[in-house]
Amino acid sequence: MILTGNSRKDAAIQFLELTAKGLVDEAFELHVAPGFRHHNMFFKGDADSLKAAMDESAVNLPAKELEIQFAIAEENQVAVYSKVTVYPGEPGIALVHFFRFEENKIVELWDLAQAPPDEIINENGLF
Repeated sequence: MILTGNSRKDAAIQFLELTAKGLVDEAFELHVAPGFRHHNMFFKGDADSLKAAMDESAVNLPAKELEIQFAIAEENQVAVYSKVTVYPGEPGIALVHFFRFEENKIVELWDLAQAPPDEIINENGLF
């Protein structure tokens, strides 16, 4: 069975939630296709490099929390806007993930992050 847009959205959200909890192997086993590619200028673009970075994050930042703000699915692509709080009491980082699926699995992933500046001019904030 091929996942629909909403099922892909659910899969993308589950992938992020599992990795945020440190269940990186489970997230990749359930949701990532062979030949997966990642686009982030700070890491190599293969699955193993991303998994290693996610594992390291889980060890070094055990109090990290992920709050999904919203997700949008269109055909084989999903966008997820999240708030990540690295340390309790901090304002959080805006994080956007773009997923591309082939059938039931994630084949490509892009991510962008924005930390709030010391002085926020916009009264609406990041969230």
